[in-house]
Amino acid sequence: MEQTQHRLNMVAEGGDVNGLYECIREDPHILDNIDNIPFVDTPLHIAAAAGSTDFALEIMNLKPSFGMKLNPDGLSPLHLALRNRHFETVRQLISFDKELIRVKGRQSYTALHYVALRNEFDWLAEFLCACPAAIEDRTVRGETALHIAVKRSNSEASEVLLGWMRRTHRRKILNWTDNEGNTVLHIAVFTSQPQAWYLSILLFLY
Repeated sequence: MEQTQHRLNMVAEGGDVNGLYECIREDPHILDNIDNIPFVDTPLHIAAAAGSTDFALEIMNLKPSFGMKLNPDGLSPLHLALRNRHFETVRQLISFDKELIRVKGRQSYTALHYVALRNEFDWLAEFLCACPAAIEDRTVRGETALHIAVKRSNSEASEVLLGWMRRTHRRKILNWTDNEGNTVLHIAVFTSQPQAWYLSILLFLY
């Protein structure tokens, strides 16, 4: 069992789909046994971290639940693909299941929070188009993706998020507070950010 498990991890990293089925032939329950572990680096985690896109999709087809699992570091396969900048893997995973964008990892960060933190505004737009409800997800500190972008002074990400909220009539989110009672406008003012005036105008226009 351990030998087969080790081999499965190796073929996942290398993207060897044929090797995957050889492991399954040796132990038909191997994927189920992995799924029974609460926090684990599944073959999907390993493939996503390595950018083995075809292998990742094959595993998703066989075991969709792996996409929602967290590893011992509190990260999902999509988090790992993003962290390692394997963007084709990211795109294919969310095409398979858009709800992966809403999987909450460490500190309840979703993939949307993560790209807001890194100011990867192109991915913000892509994630929101795929899964609009993700805009309402919050971290353990009560932060939306917009809270995070404004706190980090990520102006491009903030503009994308604000523009999207305006177009989709989700203005209520501008009034949401984090665990310290701060709206995004409060944060922008506290940090003396130039977009504070824009946020203020939006609040009154809506």
